[in-house]
Amino acid sequence: MYTLGFFAKTIKGVNAFVFRGKASRKILIMQILFTFVDALGISALLAVGIGAAVNVIGIPFLSQFGQERRIYPLLITIITRELGPLLTAFIIIARSATAIATEMATNVISHEVEAYISIGVDPIEHLAVPRFLGVTISVFLLNMYFSIFGLAGSFLVAQLFNPMPSGMYFHYILENLTIQDLIVSNIKSISFGMIISVMAITRGFEVERASTEVPVAGLRAVGSSFLWVILVNIIISALYYMS
Repeated sequence: MYTLGFFAKTIKGVNAFVFRGKASRKILIMQILFTFVDALGISALLAVGIGAAVNVIGIPFLSQFGQERRIYPLLITIITRELGPLLTAFIIIARSATAIATEMATNVISHEVEAYISIGVDPIEHLAVPRFLGVTISVFLLNMYFSIFGLAGSFLVAQLFNPMPSGMYFHYILENLTIQDLIVSNIKSISFGMIISVMAITRGFEVERASTEVPVAGLRAVGSSFLWVILVNIIISALYYMS
């Protein structure tokens, strides 16, 4: 209930941040820089690796049944709709959840949050909202980046097994890519971004006085984020396949 209430207050603070949060916009920019830009390298490597693995395993297997073209919906299902959003969320959890929770916990222990309140500054609007928006935007953009690299990188591997013109490959990809795939992928990425940011911030704010609580807050943020991301992923996928 505390987390749900915090989430509602954060959503309410987004409007105030947009119109009055000039002092916090640097935090938003830095959060996107750390969460999205700095993660581009590892995301590209992982995406190309997943795409390559699907091609290396899938093409020889499907060719036994004369179903080589089934590799394209398989690539879209694995990279765009299922593994892409989930692995992107895992990358963000590993890189940012601990950092945000630790930073928030340090602010609480050093009484910075109390200082903000004493001068009339809402700590939710100033500290939580820019990180909430930064992480959510970053997960959304990183998921798109992951899909592009995964599908494009798999083309290079496909050339080793079944050389074809790039126009033909991407024609088959676009032919099998549906609007439902994009909607599900984007819903997952946005949901995961909100979950990770809220879990990290709340776990940081839950500390009290001892400095030993700081690393514990980071561990709790990672554990909670993993748990809820996996549960929400299962729910969204189940709703998609049941519809």
